[in-house]
Amino acid sequence: MMKALALVVTFIAAGTAADDAGLIKARDRQDRAALEKIVSDLRSAADRQPKDAAAQYRLALAQSYAAEVAIEVRDKAATKNLAQAGIDAAERAVSLKPDSAEYQRILGTLCGQIISGNSLSAIKYGKCALEAVNKAIELDPKSSINYVSHGVGNYYLPSAFGGGMDLAVKDFRKALDLNPKNDDAWLWLGIALRRSNQPEEARKAIVKSLALNPNRAWAKQQLDKTPAP
Repeated sequence: MMKALALVVTFIAAGTAADDAGLIKARDRQDRAALEKIVSDLRSAADRQPKDAAAQYRLALAQSYAAEVAIEVRDKAATKNLAQAGIDAAERAVSLKPDSAEYQRILGTLCGQIISGNSLSAIKYGKCALEAVNKAIELDPKSSINYVSHGVGNYYLPSAFGGGMDLAVKDFRKALDLNPKNDDAWLWLGIALRRSNQPEEARKAIVKSLALNPNRAWAKQQLDKTPAP
C-alpha cells in the first residue's frame, strides 16, 4: 500500500514539474495561445475541485504567467482580465491554505500585475501587492522568488503608495543574494536599473539573465532597449 502511494506521489510530482516546464516554456516564447490553452485546462480542473487549494493555486499561477506576457506585449486589457481572474483563484487558494508562502506570493504577484496596467488600481490593489508577498517572505524568508515578487510589486507600485525603484532594486539584489542563478531577478534588476538611469549596469544585469536563460524573448527585447555603453 505504501509503495503504491509513493508511486502515485511520484507521478503527481512528475506531472506538476511537466506542467511548470510547459508554463515556463510558453512564457519564455511569449506564446499566448499555448498559455491560453493551459489556463483553460487548469480552469476546468479548478472548477471541478473548488475546495482543492492546489488546483486553485495552479490556475492562479498560469493566469499570472499569461498576465506577465500580456504586460510584455503591452496588452493592458488582457493584463487586467487575466490578473483579476488569477487574483480570484489565488484568494481561494489562500483561504484554503493561508500558511503557504507560495500561495501568498502568487496572490501578491497578481495584485502587482493588475497595477501595471493601470496605476489607479494601486488604490485598490497596492495593499494586497505588498502585504501578501510580505506574508510569503515571513513564511519563507530564504526564498529568492519571494523577493523577486516583492520587487515587482515595488516596481509597479508608485512611491506614494509605498513602492518605488529604490525599493525594487533592493529587493532584486536580495533575491540574487539568495540565488545568484535566478534569471528573473537579474532581468528585473536590469529593468529597474535602466529606469533608474543606470544603463551600463542595467545592460550587464540583462546580459547575465540571458546567459542563464537564453530562451527568454522578453529579456532579448529588454536588452535591445538598453544601449551598450
